[in-house]
Amino acid sequence: MQLLVFLLLYPIIMLISFLPFRVLYLFSDMVYGLVYYIIGYRKKTVRHNLANALPHLSEKERLIIEKKSYRHLCDMFLEMVKTMSISEKEMDKRFKFTNLDTLTAMEKEGKSIAVMMAHYASYEWAISLNKYSSLTSYAIYKKIANKYFDKLVKDIRLKFKAVLITTRETIPTVEKNHREKRLGLYGFASDQSPQLSKTHHWGTFMGIETPVHTGAEMLVKRFDMNVIFMKVKKVKRGYYEATFETLFDHPTEVPNYEISDEFLRRVERQILEAPEYYLWTHKRWKHKKK
Repeated sequence: MQLLVFLLLYPIIMLISFLPFRVLYLFSDMVYGLVYYIIGYRKKTVRHNLANALPHLSEKERLIIEKKSYRHLCDMFLEMVKTMSISEKEMDKRFKFTNLDTLTAMEKEGKSIAVMMAHYASYEWAISLNKYSSLTSYAIYKKIANKYFDKLVKDIRLKFKAVLITTRETIPTVEKNHREKRLGLYGFASDQSPQLSKTHHWGTFMGIETPVHTGAEMLVKRFDMNVIFMKVKKVKRGYYEATFETLFDHPTEVPNYEISDEFLRRVERQILEAPEYYLWTHKRWKHKKK
C-alpha cells in the first residue's frame, strides 16, 4: 500500500516541483483556500496556541495572524516540493546568509557545532547552509512512516550535501564522530514539544511554563561543541535571510539548561517580530506540569 500511494502521488509532486514560482504561488493560494476554509486543518490547535502565546492581542488581530500563518504554511510546503528541481543559483538568490563569516570563524576553532533554530519562516530551505560549511552537515529529522516518501525527503536534502539522521540516530552519530575525531555541523529545531517521559527541564516559552527539548544542550556539553542560533527572516514571498547569533562563547561552562532557555528567548523575539511565520499547527503547549 505504501508503494501504491507513493506511485500515485510522486508524478503529481514532480509536476508541482517544475512549476515556475509565479505559478507555484498561485497554486499555493488555491491550496490555502482548501486547507483553511474547507478542511480547516488543525484550526482549533492554531487558535488555542495563538490565544495562549499572544493574549495581549485582540481576537481580531489573532485572526489576521492565523490566516497569514496558513498562507505561509502552504507556501512553505510547496517550496519544500520545489526543492526537488530548484537550481543552486536560484536557491542562493532566495535564501541568503547575512553573516557567514560568523560561522566560518567558529569552524576554525576545531570543534563540532550545534546550530539551533526554530520552526519559523523557512526551516526547510535552511539546508542550503550545508554547501557553505567546511564541516560534514547533519540534519536531524523525524522519520516518515512511508518508507518511499522518507527516501524521497532524504534524496531532496542530499542535493544540498546534508546527511539526514533520525532523532534516534542523533546520539550514536555524534558519539561515533567524536570517537573518530570527525567534526560535524548538527542542525537542531528544538522549539517543539518533547515527549513528557523524556522531559528533563521545564522552562517558560511565550510566557507559558512548558517542557523543553534539552538534547542539543546535552550534546554540546558532553562533547565540548560550540553552539550558534540561526535566525531566519522572511523578506517577502519566496525570499528569506538567515543570520547567525552566537549563544555563548563558552557553552560548556554555563549553568545547566541555560542554553535551552536562552534559545527559547531568541525564538520568542523572532515570533513577536512576525508571528505569522511560526509553525502554530503543532501542539506546543499540550503538557502541563503536575
